[in-house]
Amino acid sequence: MKIIICGAGQVGWQIARHLSGERNDVTVIDNNAELIRRATDALDVQGVTGFASHPDVLDQAGARDADLIIAATHSDEVNMVTCQVAHSIFQVPRKIARLRSSAYLEAIYSDLYTTSNLPIDVVISPEREVANAALQRLSAPSTFDVETFMGGQVQLLGILLEDDCPALNTPLRQLNDLFSTLRAIVVGVRRQGRLFAPEPGDQLFARDQIYVFSHREDVGRTLEIFGKPPLKQERIAIIGAGNVGLAVAQALETRPDRIRAKLIERDRARAEYAADRLERTIVLNGDGLSAELLEEAAVPTADAVLAVTDDDKTNILASVRAKQAGAKLAIALINDPTLVSLMDVLDIDAYINPRATTVSTILRHVRHGRVRDIYSIGDAEAEVIEAQALSTSPISGRTIRDIEFPEGVLIGAVQKGDRIVKPAPDTRIEEGDIILIFALTKDVPEVERLLQVSIDFF
Repeated sequence: MKIIICGAGQVGWQIARHLSGERNDVTVIDNNAELIRRATDALDVQGVTGFASHPDVLDQAGARDADLIIAATHSDEVNMVTCQVAHSIFQVPRKIARLRSSAYLEAIYSDLYTTSNLPIDVVISPEREVANAALQRLSAPSTFDVETFMGGQVQLLGILLEDDCPALNTPLRQLNDLFSTLRAIVVGVRRQGRLFAPEPGDQLFARDQIYVFSHREDVGRTLEIFGKPPLKQERIAIIGAGNVGLAVAQALETRPDRIRAKLIERDRARAEYAADRLERTIVLNGDGLSAELLEEAAVPTADAVLAVTDDDKTNILASVRAKQAGAKLAIALINDPTLVSLMDVLDIDAYINPRATTVSTILRHVRHGRVRDIYSIGDAEAEVIEAQALSTSPISGRTIRDIEFPEGVLIGAVQKGDRIVKPAPDTRIEEGDIILIFALTKDVPEVERLLQVSIDFF
């Protein structure tokens, strides 16, 4: 497939890395020559320097025979015009645009994105996706990462093991025997900064960060086994009333359980804007790093604090101050992946990575057919791939023990029809089965070969 990606920033670069690695013909456009050089040096892509909305630049990038264009520049307007030009002049069949401004996303304007108006097939809102990710974190407050798969039937849980975890120093094989009815499996362990796929004989130790696939109905039991009893949340403080913070507050107000939420915003005009759009949430105007304001917002007794301003350092400092004040849980929005390593040291319970969230969402819309979903873990350290087994795939008709997966790959769940199966060595993968795979980034190409995955488009 011939794909044009407009924007070589963090999101565009990651999408280009994923799609070019699957033998697609990828061209990247950006008006920053240095970003284009970085992309062409590191990836198997072609690069064009210029403004993506200009017809001559799109023509140079090969838009006349492109199958898909992904507009992910920093400007909403450039992304919209790019899709319009790609449609009107080059008849590109599929167009995806990243739009950040909430003004473009109001439901009453949904008719804007049609062939006769603005021909955008899929609109991706990073803020909304991040808000959804924040709500997922709040739904599993004792985890540092959470994502759902297989239509919501399976959850990936990131769990930090404490000294009192009952599963410490026990081989994973023995844990599996002790809890034979538990539909959960440990697929990844990060120890002293290194992520690996564990062997059955490996043990877990305090301060390990583990990734576990669990059936939705077994999530509570899984958390208890790994020393994370369910936490009830009644009081939540949100720092930052931007698009993300406001969306989270609005979603919390719609929940049937009466959550008492307080929202802190430094900019007075934005605070007033948020207050006008919220009914039950208390909005406070002031600095989220102020000890006095945190006290007024009842942060010392909060069940969770969510720091989602536009500044990573503010989010980190606000989370640290909130935990020191007595908050039970702190979640920070972190754009810079190099700062993630500080989370454990600073006692920040969880983080949200907008780049990984946006990339996963875009790829979810791009991929169709055999690849159903993808989720990037950490700083592109590993991927979770949800895919359907083909009849011609090397894994079809074979048991898991007979499949030559690389060391960094584990199967976390298998869906046979409507039934979710916990994978075992004698589990046979049949044509049509949906499998959930954890793979270190270096092993993803081999996984794709075993699945014989090809990228199709709507």
